[in-house]
Amino acid sequence: MKTQSKRRRQPLSPDSSPNPFDILTEEIVCKILDHLHNDPFATKAFSLTCKAFYFIESRHRRILKPLRPELLPRIFHRYPFVSHLDLSMCPRVDDTTLNVISSTWKATLQSINLSRSRFFTNAGLSSLFVNCSGLVEVDLCNAMQLTDLAASAIAEAKNLERLSLARCKSITDMGIGCIAVGCRKLRSLCLKWCLRVGDLGVELIALKCKQIRSLDLSYLPITEKSLNSVLQLQHLEDLVLEGCHGIDDDGLSTLDQSCKSLKMLNLSNCQNVTHTGLSSLINGTEQLQQIILAYGSSVTSDLVKCLNAYSKLQSIKLDGCTVTWSGIKAMASLHSPVKELSLSKCLGLTDDGLSFLVQSHKDLRKLDITCCRKITYTSIDIITNSCTSLTSLRMESCSLVPKEAFVLIGARCSFLEELDATDNEIDDEGLKSISRCSKLSILKLGICSNISDEGLAKVGSSCSMLKEVDLYRSVAISDAGIAAIGDGCPALEMINIAYNDKITDNSLVSLSKCRMLKALEIRGCLGVSSIGLLAIAVGCKQLTVLDIKKCFNINDNGMLPLAQFSQNLKQINLSYCSVTDVGLVALASISRLQNMTILHLAGLTPNGLAAALLACRALTKVKLHASFRPLLPQSILGYMEAHGCVFHWRDKAFQKEMDPKGWKLHFGRSSSEVP
Repeated sequence: MKTQSKRRRQPLSPDSSPNPFDILTEEIVCKILDHLHNDPFATKAFSLTCKAFYFIESRHRRILKPLRPELLPRIFHRYPFVSHLDLSMCPRVDDTTLNVISSTWKATLQSINLSRSRFFTNAGLSSLFVNCSGLVEVDLCNAMQLTDLAASAIAEAKNLERLSLARCKSITDMGIGCIAVGCRKLRSLCLKWCLRVGDLGVELIALKCKQIRSLDLSYLPITEKSLNSVLQLQHLEDLVLEGCHGIDDDGLSTLDQSCKSLKMLNLSNCQNVTHTGLSSLINGTEQLQQIILAYGSSVTSDLVKCLNAYSKLQSIKLDGCTVTWSGIKAMASLHSPVKELSLSKCLGLTDDGLSFLVQSHKDLRKLDITCCRKITYTSIDIITNSCTSLTSLRMESCSLVPKEAFVLIGARCSFLEELDATDNEIDDEGLKSISRCSKLSILKLGICSNISDEGLAKVGSSCSMLKEVDLYRSVAISDAGIAAIGDGCPALEMINIAYNDKITDNSLVSLSKCRMLKALEIRGCLGVSSIGLLAIAVGCKQLTVLDIKKCFNINDNGMLPLAQFSQNLKQINLSYCSVTDVGLVALASISRLQNMTILHLAGLTPNGLAAALLACRALTKVKLHASFRPLLPQSILGYMEAHGCVFHWRDKAFQKEMDPKGWKLHFGRSSSEVP
């Protein structure tokens, strides 16, 4: 077979004209296709090169993510060997569609994603699972219409290994029991927010599906009754019990089973579980590598001592917990090689505690101290001196850390790949130091009023691997700083420069050089206009998310190039812009556009809005002002909703100020703290 693939391909039919590409073997052509899978336009261009390439591409394609269900009939004919089908962009998938899928790809289909699809029933699922016996992965998240009848249809998938039913709130223990009996090969199961599933359903899964590796039971009304059975699963590695308020110390103390294979345990938001219950739950576990106790009980020495026996523990997440000094000392005494420590919003964390802790865990790679408002220069000094191998440091809103501390980060942590310094005192000297971190890919500097173009230019010239930059409300930044980012960071995928009044069209022209840019937020930038947006549309054809809210100088002239060049655009916020019916209708021609926010467009009329809604076939979510609701024909709204579009009606008054003070609350600051 391998020898045949290396032979020169013969013309596809006797009347085929001479083709210079025939000298390539099919194996080489397929290798080329393998390198194009991330760019749908490149794949399309490839298939249009010649008939031979069109033929090979249609048979090489294994993964499909169609934009709309009406495209499926053509897809069925063209791509006969699809194994992975993602319908998450198709809000309307009915039983007829599932029937056709099950007959077309019954021999090849291995996974299907219906997580954002509606309108199908148990009948369609039954056809799918009976015919596609090779299905091993199914995502049915958010299918709140599904009942136990659908669960009984899922039970026909005898080879199913991965199943997600998150937010399937109508499925009960009876339905889960059917799945447990029918799907004995399950390895991963998510039942998050399945509020009608209790101990009985979970017990049946544990008793029948012995191969389970990952089990998510978040927010289920379960108790310790089902946990005994769960802990008997010999291959269980990941167990998520987040928000299971029926689990408490008294119940856990009655457990007589242990799970030796467990590697990850998530007990977030389980306020009724203290060290007593935790000790009972993880007793006998030998492979534990990650534990998540966020927003739970206080971190005391007794709690941490429960973790002493786990020599492989690498990740500890305690976000939102109250930390005691005894708990800190106990964590410092852990003998496990902790690589990740998350202490975001931990009350009680001080310089003394944090410094003592990091000096005992010098191999840390990831540290999160977001909103730890009592730490100062002292902590940063010791962190950077002790943990020189850090790759991620998140320290948003550490308001007592002075600007001098950020110089230490760049000087000592050269392996840093992510830094979140949002709402901090960092200045240009700090940025110049951080620019030494040549592997930096994520840099968040929102609400950093002390940085300017000088520091940002150094980052742009030295950190060529940057993919994400956040400069929200960093008001001293202007076009010169953004130009440095545009020139020096060709891999940039996301940038937020919202509410910076020194930004003009020149910044957008600079960013248009970043061909990989996917998300751009320029809301409230008064100096940008349709001219700058034209440059972005022409240069950044990968753009998928665009926020131009309150860019008053952007009008229809900006929408026309978006419609022509930004065919990957999925989400846009146009609120308060100067766009009229003409621009909105033009925008509606973008075939991938799914999500629009359209509030307070003075030039928009009900007729123009109706025309745009009907023309935009892929829409799944639209935010509109409530005043339009009685003005739009109910037939149009009904038609859109029947095709899977959800309308969110907002009754917001027109906001005259550029940036309401709500951002203070967003970042957890009181008015007295704001400069």
